[in-house]
Parts: sequence; structure tokens; C-alpha cells
Amino acid sequence: MTVNSIASATGRIQSAIQRAAARTGIDFDYLLGQAKVESGLNASASAATSSARGLYQFVEQSWLSVMKQHGAEYGLGWAANAISRGPSGRMTVSDAGTRQAILALRNNPEIASAMAAEHASDNKDALESATGRTATGTDLYMAHFLGLGGARQFLSTMQTNPGANAAALFPAAARANRGVFFNSDGSARSLSDVYQRFAAKLGDGAGNAGNTGNSLPGMQFAAQALDMDGATVITGANQSAGDALSWASAALSGRTAQTQTASLMKPTPDTARLAYLMLANLGG
Repeated sequence: MTVNSIASATGRIQSAIQRAAARTGIDFDYLLGQAKVESGLNASASAATSSARGLYQFVEQSWLSVMKQHGAEYGLGWAANAISRGPSGRMTVSDAGTRQAILALRNNPEIASAMAAEHASDNKDALESATGRTATGTDLYMAHFLGLGGARQFLSTMQTNPGANAAALFPAAARANRGVFFNSDGSARSLSDVYQRFAAKLGDGAGNAGNTGNSLPGMQFAAQALDMDGATVITGANQSAGDALSWASAALSGRTAQTQTASLMKPTPDTARLAYLMLANLGG
């Protein structure tokens, strides 16, 4: 794969995540951090030890569940309608070919990002109701990692006993993810240790799970320019205007106005492109 193709794939993924964040209200930094932790931003990633696939490493049951709940909202009614919940609670698809087609959607970055954001939004509401506080990005990741019920147990126990042995409370998860629950010397990590390790991996996305709304006024200029009737804006990289705007939003997302202003003063191709998009509405 060439450098240009890698850059193009990364740009597509970031644009997809930005659109999912904007639609659901889930913070872009969290969704980007989750994708980095799960797949290294590889939309075709697969796990050797489970059925997890795609940008967000959805296992089969989780994917079928979120697709059943939200697929129709994204024009995927054929998939949502084909999925049913059996007596045991497991999600099933009667036709084997249709089931494969639905599971293959995990490798589509636009659909995977949308479903990850919807899943996070559902979990956010449930976790906030259970804990009585605003959910953080790390809270949401615990729900992705342990399931909603597991996350509730993890967070409630950590509130009262942060030093509790995490592997003892979640033995099945510990067997499948030894590196998460145990130190290199074999000693068990506490609930607080596990939580803080995920927070560190998520970086900026570990904080508030809602959108922060820190974009500069210049971002509004870009939006107006790209949407102006009859305007000619050269977006570059063969992108549509919408994708260029998503790229610009992603580039500025999660930074303070002071940091953004300083960053735009650096003479790099990306900052030059951002400056162009911001000034386009002024006729520059």
C-alpha cells in the first residue's frame, strides 16, 4: 500500500468518524481514540481470538444487536429486518448469506463508525442513569469492552472499592485479555488500574463523552464556503465538499481555540489547506 493510499484511507476513516460524532453527539476524540485502541484505524482488522472485526472490533452478537436497533436509521432496513432475537436472547439471522452480508458491514468505516457512535450513545444514557453522573469516554469504553451490564458492575464497584482485584470480578474477560488484567510480572491489576490504563490509551477521548463544541469561528467560514451556491472551492485529494469539511472538522476537533490558532500558524500542507477552507468564504 502506498503512502497516498494510506493517507486516503485514514482521511476517509476520520471523515466517517466526524460525521458519526456530529449525528449522535458523541465526542469525536472519544470515537477516534476508541478506533485507535481497537484496530489502529484499520477498517479491515480482525481478531485472532474472537469474532471481532472492523474498525471498532464489534463481535458478532454486539454488531447484530446494534444493527437491529439502528440499522434502519441509516438506510439498512433490509439488515435490521433480517435480524431477530431468539428465546435465549441471542440475535439470529435465518438466511446464512444475509447474515454474512450483515457481518461484512463491520469492515465499512462509515457504517462501523455510525454504529459505534449509536452504541456509545445508548450506553451513555444507561450509564448516566446507573451512576448518577456524566459519563466519560473511559466509561463508554468499559461498556464496549465488558458490555453494559459488566460496565455497570465495574464502575459501581470501583466507586466503593477501587483497589478490588479486576480479574477476580471478571474472570472470563481476564482469560481472554490477560494483558489488560495482569501486570507483566503476573500480579493482578485493580479496577482503578484497568480503568486508568484505558483512559491513557484513549488520550483526549477519555474525558467527557459529549461533543465539546470547541471549533473556531473559522470552521464556520469553511462550512459556509463549501455550502455556498455557485461557489468553487478546490478541496484537494479528490474529496467532495462534504468530506473536506469533515476533514477540517476532524483536524480542529477537541482542541482549544488558543491551540488551534497556534497550530494554524505552522507552515505545513495541512494548515495551509485549513486556512484556505476558512478563507474561501471571503473570496480569497
